[in-house]
Amino acid sequence: MNYLITGATGFIGSKLVDMLLSEGNSVDYLGRKRSASVDSRAAFHCWNPSEKPPLNSVPTLDAIVHLAGEPVAQRWTKEGKERIYRSRVEGTRRLVSAIGELQHKPAVLVTASAVGYYGDRGNEMLTENSTPGKDFLAEVCLDWEREATRAEEFGVRVVRIRIGVVLGPDGGALKQMLRPFRLGMGGKLGSGRQWMPWIHIDDLLRLFAFAAGNASVSGPLNGSSPQPVTNAEFTRCLGHALHRPAILPMPKFALKIAIGEFANVVFASLRVMPEATQRSGFQFVHPEVGAALKNLL
Repeated sequence: MNYLITGATGFIGSKLVDMLLSEGNSVDYLGRKRSASVDSRAAFHCWNPSEKPPLNSVPTLDAIVHLAGEPVAQRWTKEGKERIYRSRVEGTRRLVSAIGELQHKPAVLVTASAVGYYGDRGNEMLTENSTPGKDFLAEVCLDWEREATRAEEFGVRVVRIRIGVVLGPDGGALKQMLRPFRLGMGGKLGSGRQWMPWIHIDDLLRLFAFAAGNASVSGPLNGSSPQPVTNAEFTRCLGHALHRPAILPMPKFALKIAIGEFANVVFASLRVMPEATQRSGFQFVHPEVGAALKNLL
């Protein structure tokens, strides 16, 4: 297949490019500038995200995977929240509008979203059919997905992958956790009773390729393990994988001082189940958190 990737220089995007190329696909990517971190076999196309992307410059286009956007994991100042919203929602709007202008359109648009779509829901079991939350991140995800779904008006199949906490050894949330845990200063967040939707990076990459390559798959898919765990269980498994104690809890007020409103997302409880993902035929290679952490570490 001929793929076009946005956000190819990020933690997920760079690994997705490598995997797709290794499987014999051709890959083009959009960005502000060519990146040395992206395999040179991938063709670069310059895109200023404040404008429509130059899709006409891509000679053959079967699938678009849309990952680009301002990182959500940052201090949520007023300006930061505006950047997050504009990059995710308006950036997707421009991409879809450009798709609509193509004479030969891709068969599928696979776009990233986030489990933040559901908001903080305690012990409630959440599937792809669950209603959205009402906080800032949920509103961003709702509008983000709505813009992506517009591509269906042009005959393009759309898959929206709501990504959980991605576990990888050299990026994402796990990288941030490793230093304090290796120093024996790790611990659960607050009570640790909140549910934590997580996914091994390899399973997430496979899910993007699966969604792109299977014509029967459309709509939202939860990109999280079928075995969600509480934060306390995750903390215990991470400490065990590193052979370190994990007994120093992080109170919410302390994290809120450090990262502001985003602390509410870190402490949110989301018992997310990938019901539609599994029903589509996708199989997780790393469904259990202890084994997944040992594999990564």
